[in-house]
Amino acid sequence: MASIFSRIIAGEIPSYKVAENDDFYAFLDINPLTEGHTLVVPKQEVDYLFDLDDRTLAEMMIFAKRVAVKIKREIACKRVAIVVLGLEVPHAHIHLIPIQSENDVDFRREKLHFTPEEFRKIAAKLSEQE
Repeated sequence: MASIFSRIIAGEIPSYKVAENDDFYAFLDINPLTEGHTLVVPKQEVDYLFDLDDRTLAEMMIFAKRVAVKIKREIACKRVAIVVLGLEVPHAHIHLIPIQSENDVDFRREKLHFTPEEFRKIAAKLSEQE
């Protein structure tokens, strides 16, 4: 059975897309820690990030860097943290989280709640072309 991320990539489940190319898909986390919290996933369904072949992993990091640069430019933050947990969905992924402090990456914190319109505005801001 396809992972929820594969179903999002296929368009079976709606998402707030931030960026996409032939190999990767970036979209807003629907349970964000901060405004602009984005997930980056390979389109190839692989359970564990470090099971990706070296080329794909390297290209995923370059793709994530482009997304992180855009997040840093558009969302008020000191840095964009990159977090790999990988237990909640059996599909390799990384979290890009705009942060002011290390406390912003505490996944035990209460998540933010945005309306669909607010999510659309954030996604539009992050996905606008240079």
